[in-house]
Amino acid sequence: QVQLVESGGGLVQPGGSLRLSCTPSGNIFSLADMLWYRQAPGKERDLVAAITSGGDTIYRDSVKGRFTVSRDNAKKTVYLQMNSLKPEDTAVYYCNLFQPPRNEWGQGTQVTVSS
Repeated sequence: QVQLVESGGGLVQPGGSLRLSCTPSGNIFSLADMLWYRQAPGKERDLVAAITSGGDTIYRDSVKGRFTVSRDNAKKTVYLQMNSLKPEDTAVYYCNLFQPPRNEWGQGTQVTVSS
């Protein structure tokens, strides 16, 4: 079973930055697409950004230009660099590994943007 360990969440003021990290166990990282989702209280879990095994990236419109997803296959880690954070970015952020038939989730890390 693949386990995903997330880190980097916390409390930050509006306009600040955070970097989330996610490191899956096992040896399939380089073959997997890696995705970041977030879920705010009372709302559905939404896709924030994704990076394929080949390095292609996609972002939801509301984070384009502010968030950057990247991966380091040697370290088996995916990152989500979040800049110019806004209060509406407050949510639990989840890392997802997708490599069929595997579809694995991290435990989530809280990001709170507040003054």
